[in-house]
Amino acid sequence: MESVVHFLYNLFYFLVVLSVLIFFHELGHFLAARRLGVKVLKFSLGFGPKLIGRTVGETEYLISALPLGGYVKLFGEEPEKGEEAPALSPEDRARSFSLAPVWKRILIVAAGPVFNMFLAYLIFTGSLSIGIPMYVPNFDSLMPVVETVIEKSPAQAAGFKAGDRIVSIGDRKISTWAQMTDIIYGSAGKPLTITVERDHQSLILTVTPASKTVETEEGQKTVGQIGIGKNPRGAQIQAANPLDAVLKGFQATWQWTYLTVEGLVRLVQGRLSMDNIGGPILIGQMSGQAASQGIGGLLFLIAILSITLGVMNILPIPVLDGGHLLFFVIEAVLGRPLSIRKREIAQQIGLALLLLLMALAFYNDIIRLFGKPG
Repeated sequence: MESVVHFLYNLFYFLVVLSVLIFFHELGHFLAARRLGVKVLKFSLGFGPKLIGRTVGETEYLISALPLGGYVKLFGEEPEKGEEAPALSPEDRARSFSLAPVWKRILIVAAGPVFNMFLAYLIFTGSLSIGIPMYVPNFDSLMPVVETVIEKSPAQAAGFKAGDRIVSIGDRKISTWAQMTDIIYGSAGKPLTITVERDHQSLILTVTPASKTVETEEGQKTVGQIGIGKNPRGAQIQAANPLDAVLKGFQATWQWTYLTVEGLVRLVQGRLSMDNIGGPILIGQMSGQAASQGIGGLLFLIAILSITLGVMNILPIPVLDGGHLLFFVIEAVLGRPLSIRKREIAQQIGLALLLLLMALAFYNDIIRLFGKPG
């Protein structure tokens, strides 16, 4: 019985979080279309069969059965089905999405991800302005700054101390933690000359990374480690007044966006495990945990997921907003849209990639719940 209650608790907050994210994303498309004179036929939270709906003016607002998404239906989105026929009245042609200038279509599509970023900014700024502190990734944790030195490690033997900033390794300048770890990982058993900055002075330290066998996507691999760590906690920021909250809200949004993009790049490069990808079950668990911490925890989770949704949607993958933007940019350069056939092929490839990603996310969710088979 307790497990059922826990499941329903997580499910409820999962739907709350997802509904807020979807609503703001689609609201961006909706407001941009209305502002630019394109007719909006439907505004739906969810996909599939309609549960409830009401038409106000020329737009039908509805809640659909499948809560894993949403959409805004614009007049003239599918010109290949006859929207460009001469039977269209001049007024309809003026309000058709497909017949709108390409710059208008770009703004309408881009408004969804932009509104996701705006939602995160509103949450950070609003929370800070009423005295709720917000957690942000400390840029020092992204930079090559040593926070911890493991006892009896090669780093301790070489003289590293907490607070040291890695400036260069050999003749290579180092500006990020990822650059530093890439070199160290590939230098097991090889002496490295590392320049660090300590108390505004430059020091040269020599360290030989120890060999360690780790599990990767390709199987076991030997990497080098010297025994230093960065701050995993980041930093907590507070605002002194509403004006300060406006500025720090932007700071928090920017830093989380930076971290999200960096994580995505590392994922593509294979430097971050695919096990980090999660689906609805993980989001449900996170939502329940965040809600148990109070309104601040729940708002923080919504802000982070909203940034993630905005970044993911801007990727140039067909079926996502970024894919549509790519088509429109190509149209602007060529002076004509891509052929329907080419767009269909691209959409099919994009859908296949998206389905593979969803399958991986569900697989990881199941593994988190039940563990790996055998």
